[in-house]
Amino acid sequence: MLPANAYVIRQATVDDEGVLRRLAKLDSRPPLVGPALIGEIDGTPAAAVSLANGSIASDPFRPTATLRQVLHLRARSLRAFEEQPSLSERMTPIMSGW
Repeated sequence: MLPANAYVIRQATVDDEGVLRRLAKLDSRPPLVGPALIGEIDGTPAAAVSLANGSIASDPFRPTATLRQVLHLRARSLRAFEEQPSLSERMTPIMSGW
C-alpha cells in the first residue's frame, strides 16, 4: 500500500501522449482514449486512467494497486462533479420552501 504522499495525480497533457501509449503497451492494453489522469510514483508515470471511459493502464513492474484504485476513484468523482449541479444550485429549491 502506498501512503497518500507517495504519489501525485495530474491531468495528462498533449505532451503525455507517449507516456499514455507506453503505459498501455506495458499493460498489454489498447491505448487510452480521451482526456486522462496520470498517477506518478517518485516523479515517474506509473498508471493512467481515461476520463472518457474509465479504462486504466499501469506499469506492471511498479506497485500500482493502490494508485489504480485512487485513479479510478478520482476519475469517477470528476465525472460525478460534471454531472451534478453545484451545491448552491441543489440547495436553492430546497431552501425556497423555508
